[in-house]
Amino acid sequence: MSPSSLEPALSVHGLCKTYGERSVVGPLEFSLPPGSVTALLGGNGAGKTTTIGMVMGLIEPTAGVIRIFGHDLLRERYQVLGRMNFESPYVDLPHRLTVRQNLRVFGLLYDVADVDAKIEELAEALALREFLDRQTGRLSAGQKTRVAIAKALINDPQLLLLDEPTASLDPDTADWVRARLEAHRATHNCAILLASHNMSEVERLCDRVLMLKEGVIFDDGSPADLLARYGRDNLEDVFLDVARGRAGAA
Repeated sequence: MSPSSLEPALSVHGLCKTYGERSVVGPLEFSLPPGSVTALLGGNGAGKTTTIGMVMGLIEPTAGVIRIFGHDLLRERYQVLGRMNFESPYVDLPHRLTVRQNLRVFGLLYDVADVDAKIEELAEALALREFLDRQTGRLSAGQKTRVAIAKALINDPQLLLLDEPTASLDPDTADWVRARLEAHRATHNCAILLASHNMSEVERLCDRVLMLKEGVIFDDGSPADLLARYGRDNLEDVFLDVARGRAGAA
């Protein structure tokens, strides 16, 4: 086993973001081992999106360190950006390009060795073939989500950031998407950081849950740990306990 394989896929230390006098996130401390799936939960305004934006390198932290496979994201970003990717149904790909064209653009950006072969592989795995040469703007919501997943997997990432990956999908399509994400995690030892309001999705996919409230980690544990700690039968009730200040009442 190489020394680099022992490094956490992601670790954050003292991570903070403020706007003027207002603290939005932090300080945060957590790490993700390779192959793990961690949920980032919290109500609207809890700091989930800002945290993911900082991990992606899109938002500059006010303080703290983000390390991806041991590399400082701010100083060594070009050594790690090719090993990570992001998916959200709220981020549209260019509508006038076909699915194939969009995937090719991202494959070239990530310097995928044989991008056309990779597109064919993803088209088969994610059932894209029937609309591969259709304009992306003419797809259904479920089809767009499958394309977004393909974009996120184009470079075989070892760190995957997901923001509500199955939002607005019917249960059958959502289950299909989760199965593909689980398969990628298993075959690539990929660490996943998942922001979701779908508690059944979190219970199915995640080894660990970080509960954010007002920008800090309010609680941390496996889904089973949290259910036992709060005396609840499902994570939705745990979420409501934290959001409504009932934590620890059980």
